[in-house]
Amino acid sequence: MILGLDISTSITGATVMDYDGTIISCEAWRFQNKKNFPNLFSKAKFAKEQLSEIKKKHKIKHVYVEKSLQSFRSGFSSAKTISTLAAFNGIVSWLCYELWGMEPEYISAPSARKSCGVPKKEKGGDIKKVVLKFLLDTEPQFCYDETKFGNPVPGTYDRADSLIIAKAGAKCIQPKK
Repeated sequence: MILGLDISTSITGATVMDYDGTIISCEAWRFQNKKNFPNLFSKAKFAKEQLSEIKKKHKIKHVYVEKSLQSFRSGFSSAKTISTLAAFNGIVSWLCYELWGMEPEYISAPSARKSCGVPKKEKGGDIKKVVLKFLLDTEPQFCYDETKFGNPVPGTYDRADSLIIAKAGAKCIQPKK
């Protein structure tokens, strides 16, 4: 089985997928509650608990992680945000290594989307919405709940991204099977 992770300090998406593309689980781990998650270590502890549960239930043979942001983009993340995200990505990657005894493989979001056939966003569009629509159109197992305003509930886009990472990972190992 394959584990695909979209790691973030606010919400992490995690998908367990079989080699034939069957989604076993696709979940979001929410870290926004500052009372429950006051620091990176409390988030890491929770991530370890979630990964340990996955290990108990599934025979993971491949772990794929969305490569963290490597550079600045005007109007986006600050240096502090990028370094915190990179630190958390490293912690969760280490937890995967510790639990499964293998280094996770990293896939950039654009490469994963391209390998899965996700269309490019239109100028000024939102790639998260494009990915969600793509999955709803092509993946009958993928569904989500909406807020009372008709928007995807928090964590939906993270789940979608983790599924794209898992699907891209599956394409990476197909020739090796």
